[in-house]
Amino acid sequence: MPATLIGVLLQLSALALFVCMDSLVKALTAQFAVPQLMWARFLFSLLAAALFIRLTTGHLPWRSRAPGVQAIRSLLLAGCNLMFSTALAEVPLADCTAIGFASPLFTVALARFWLKEKVSPRRWAGVCIGLVGVFIALRPSFLFGGEPPPAAALLPLGTAVLFAVYQVLTRRLAAVDNPHTTILHTGLAATLVTSLVQPLVWAWPSGTDWLLLVGLGALGGMGHGLLVLAFARAPASLLSPLSYTQLVWAMLAGVVVFGDWPQPLALLGMAIIVGGGILVAIPERRRSG
Repeated sequence: MPATLIGVLLQLSALALFVCMDSLVKALTAQFAVPQLMWARFLFSLLAAALFIRLTTGHLPWRSRAPGVQAIRSLLLAGCNLMFSTALAEVPLADCTAIGFASPLFTVALARFWLKEKVSPRRWAGVCIGLVGVFIALRPSFLFGGEPPPAAALLPLGTAVLFAVYQVLTRRLAAVDNPHTTILHTGLAATLVTSLVQPLVWAWPSGTDWLLLVGLGALGGMGHGLLVLAFARAPASLLSPLSYTQLVWAMLAGVVVFGDWPQPLALLGMAIIVGGGILVAIPERRRSG
C-alpha cells in the first residue's frame, strides 16, 4: 500500500477518535472544569503512549533533536484544547467542529510558504469549496435578521489558527525526530503546565468518572499518535483538508449522543465539505517525460 494512502487512512482514523474525545469532553464539562479535563486528557494520553511504545519497541525514545519545537507544539495543542473545550460548554459539537475548519486553509498556506510544499490550484480550490461548505453548515441566519452566534463560537476559530501551526510543526518534526519521540512529546509540556493549575480547579472524580477521564486521555493519545504517523507518510497540504470529514462524524455524534439533529442547511454544507475534501485528496498526476 502506498505511503500516501496509508497516511490518509491514518488521518481519517485519527479524526474519528477526536470526535469521540470531543463528545466525551462536552459531556464532562457539566461536572468538571475545563483545565481539569485537559490535565486528564494529556496525562493519561501520555501514559498510554509511553506504555504502548515501550511494549512495542522495547524502549522509550524521549530524547529529541528539537526539544524546544516539541514543547511549543505541545503547548499549542494545549491552547487548542482550552479554547475548543470551553466553547463546547455553550456551542453544539457540530458547530464547534465546523468553525474549527478554517484550520485547513491556514495549514495549506503555511505548508506552501513555510514548508515550501507545492500546492496545486485544484487543491486550493478544494480548500475554498470546503470552507464555503463550513459557512453553509453554520446556518448563518444572523445575516438575515436572526440572532448572532454566541461569543464562544469565536473560540474554535482561535483553535483553527493554533492547530494549523501545530500541524505544520508536526510535519517539520517528521524530518527531525522519530515519530515515536514526537508522540511522546505531544502531551509532555501540556501535562506539566496543566498540572500547575489543578490546585485551583480540582474536583474529586468518582470511580466511574476516573474511568471516563482515563478514556479521555486514551482517545486523545491514540488520535494524535495516528496523526503523527500520518504526517510522517504524507504532505501536510494533502492531509489537513481531509479534516473536513470530521464534521460528518461530529454531526453523527451530535445526533446519537446529544440529540442535536442537523438542519437541511447543515446537511448541504456537509455535502459540500466532503466534496471539497475529496477534490483535495485526489492524487496529482505525474507528467511523463
